[in-house]
Amino acid sequence: MLQKRNSGIVLKSREEVESMRVAGHLAGEVLQMIREFVVPGVSTGELDDICHRHITEVQGGIPAPLNYKGFPKSICTSVNHVVCHGIPGEQTLKKGDVVNIDITVIKDGWHGDTSKMFQLGETSVRAKRICDIAYESMVRGIEMVKPGVRLGDIGHTIQTYAEGHGCSVVREYCGHGIGQVFHEDPQVLHYGRPGTGEVLVPGMVFTIEPMVNLGKRDTRLMPDGWTVITRDRSLSAQWEHTIAVTETGLDVLTRLPGDTL
Repeated sequence: MLQKRNSGIVLKSREEVESMRVAGHLAGEVLQMIREFVVPGVSTGELDDICHRHITEVQGGIPAPLNYKGFPKSICTSVNHVVCHGIPGEQTLKKGDVVNIDITVIKDGWHGDTSKMFQLGETSVRAKRICDIAYESMVRGIEMVKPGVRLGDIGHTIQTYAEGHGCSVVREYCGHGIGQVFHEDPQVLHYGRPGTGEVLVPGMVFTIEPMVNLGKRDTRLMPDGWTVITRDRSLSAQWEHTIAVTETGLDVLTRLPGDTL
């Protein structure tokens, strides 16, 4: 089926959304699989290797980040004050760390993109707080999704919640449309004004993935060209799901059966 286009946005048919659900569930399964390995003493490189082998050998999929615009690994691992795009390597996780693991799986040409926070052992009150606030920010954004809502309404909801709890929302990085292409229109900002931005229509598929900092929102890109950290080195947290707009509301394509958001 030819895909309709709305202001440069690629709308997906019901059949295409189902294909994306397959990829989305595979990405969610990787996060479920890796949980038991996220323990003190493991290196982020070891986590990458485990995920890579699971995606390619067990799922028969392709890890989308690998070689994407030069990214050298199959997953992103963003630890403590790393906001996003952390490159797995020799860093060893320790008790009290928090880490975002970001998974994108390609299956039969379609992408599924999701991430979540993992807490190692007994973490600090501040670490638990930023993980919880980032999670609730994502949930509130997702719950806004339905035809007729504007992207600015979603961004405003996320921003209002995070800032209302004394945290800040990163501005330089955002959610995105997704399908047979990893990143496509629209850009989904996690801040904004109500009544602005693209109007949601059935067939739109995009990620909601707010990056929330415990301190100020300012970030810095490291010399590797990928790793983004908080400029004040405050803790940062992020959660992500891939969402489809339906005729009556929304469908979370990366949520596994029986799971909550």
